[in-house]
Amino acid sequence: MKRVLSGALTIVAATSMLAACSSNNTNTAQPNTTTTPAPAANQEKVKLTIGSWRTEDVDAYAKIIAEFKKSNPNIDLEFKPTKNTEYNTALNTALQSGSGPDIIHLRPYAAGAALADAGYLEPLDNIKGMSVFSKDTLLAATGSNGKVYGVPTVFSSTQVFYNKKIFQKYNLQEPKTFDDLIKIADTLKKNKVTPFAFGSKEGWILSLTQGALGPSVYGTDFVKKILSGDANFKSPEFVNSMKQMKDLTPYFPDNYVGISMDDMRNMFVTEQAAMMIMGDWEYAVMKKTNPDLQMDVFPVPPVKADGKPTVTTWVDGSFAVNAKSAHKQEALKFMEFLTTKEFGTLAVNELQKPSTIPGIAAKDPLVAKISKYADTISTPYAAVVYFGSGNPTTKATLENSLQGMYLNKLTPEQVTDDVQKSADTWFKPKK
Repeated sequence: MKRVLSGALTIVAATSMLAACSSNNTNTAQPNTTTTPAPAANQEKVKLTIGSWRTEDVDAYAKIIAEFKKSNPNIDLEFKPTKNTEYNTALNTALQSGSGPDIIHLRPYAAGAALADAGYLEPLDNIKGMSVFSKDTLLAATGSNGKVYGVPTVFSSTQVFYNKKIFQKYNLQEPKTFDDLIKIADTLKKNKVTPFAFGSKEGWILSLTQGALGPSVYGTDFVKKILSGDANFKSPEFVNSMKQMKDLTPYFPDNYVGISMDDMRNMFVTEQAAMMIMGDWEYAVMKKTNPDLQMDVFPVPPVKADGKPTVTTWVDGSFAVNAKSAHKQEALKFMEFLTTKEFGTLAVNELQKPSTIPGIAAKDPLVAKISKYADTISTPYAAVVYFGSGNPTTKATLENSLQGMYLNKLTPEQVTDDVQKSADTWFKPKK
């Protein structure tokens, strides 16, 4: 089994998505299935707060907390999410004043590491059950000192959602190569169906799309070459991935430069567009918006016939313990619970995302399919896991420059020049 993840955000990043690791090594340790014995009847009641940006997960965490309380009846937990675009600022303000939630939902990679390095988090290396996660999965919540400060919960995965009814109407099959995908798009366009729900108004959509499509052009080993210094963002492979992004414009909606994520979702769920390159978190939202929508997913097909299809994955977030919490021992019990099969099963079925705990099956067929892709054909979301540093970040530079390209102000080559200049300000290859 192969699990490849990625994700990195700066501490000031505030998107609804990121929530962002590459794991080629499967950890064979078994999930922690033991639970803490019920406390004595006279044990003092303790209340903990959980901070998060996931306002859409309130109902799911109510069930998760109820499961935890079966073995920890003396610990009350309150899931108190903040609007995703306001979470980072609110959390940092609280932590700087010596307060904040007892349990913190960490943005992955650079953002979580920044909080750890600032001394706001409790190390979790000795928590029972942590051995179930691979080192690369734990990278999402590892500080610069090498210590682990968060328990990773679920993965995010980007793939192509498609409308099964529209595909059946025009006798279309899931593509095996990128040429197949273009032929599908041509057929849809000829029949006055928008091939892709897409918009360049929000920058994160662009880095997400490039992260998903890029490996079809430059393969799964190219990022390793950048990390080692054997290639850079001005290499022909990366330039070609920018050209690929530009070449898709005939298949985008009219006025796509002004289209937002909400517009994209609306186009797909109302069946105006046949496909959408998007993260798995949208599945639950779209299913709720239109329960009758017949949708499925396929991986991004390779440009070369002998290439491999891919999806892009990363850790969607981790839970950490506030170093200033008055109830750290009780919070640590919840961290232990997050390593168990009980939590993993609830996470995959209630949050409808792939679990970070190996061997957890999903009841929903589409979530199970997404999880299988994440296990077997995933590749890192490189802009997130490796290039979320700099000021502005290299990821943000990529997004801004791609917006410029779609406004016809920059060429693909100029985009890659901008990205490389940004990386040169902070990134040092490691041979």
